Amino acid sequence: MFAKPLPGRTTAAAEGDVVVLLIGMRINHFWAVHHWVPVVLAMPRMLRELARHPARGLLGHVLLTASPRTYYVVQYWESKEKLYAYAAAPDMLHHKAWSVVNRKDRAGQLRGHVGLWHESYVVPEGSYESIYFDMPPFGLAAASGVLPLESRGRRAADRFAHRSPGSGPEQ
Repeated sequence: MFAKPLPGRTTAAAEGDVVVLLIGMRINHFWAVHHWVPVVLAMPRMLRELARHPARGLLGHVLLTASPRTYYVVQYWESKEKLYAYAAAPDMLHHKAWSVVNRKDRAGQLRGHVGLWHESYVVPEGSYESIYFDMPPFGLAAASGVLPLESRGRRAADRFAHRSPGSGPEQ
């Protein structure tokens, strides 16, 4: 059930640009359970949906808690185009959930009980690096695979300098 740590130092096997989505919610009023429970339950449903449809482009995710009120997910995607396509696909849960939110907002039924947010990043190759020490695959490494640290360099500067085969000269 629990992943075993990989001994020693490793790095993520990511190649090319990395698309990262941070998405979450904040419970503004704990007593408004009927407002925030559906939001809490929606994200795991979407993640299960994406797991059933890997061609949609979600590579991996990490569920996190920022405080007793704030919960979020770090997601790694194949491309921003696949992220956009999932978000807008009328047959997928995200589109349906946002339709409900928008309908309630237009009807004046949202009263600040739950905050919703996301941040999207396209991180160009050469602008990210990672190191994991005695860790099971986690984060970007869980999404893209794990390599021995030496394959990309022991120093962060070496890992930042890594370029995918065929991506042009190293800088």
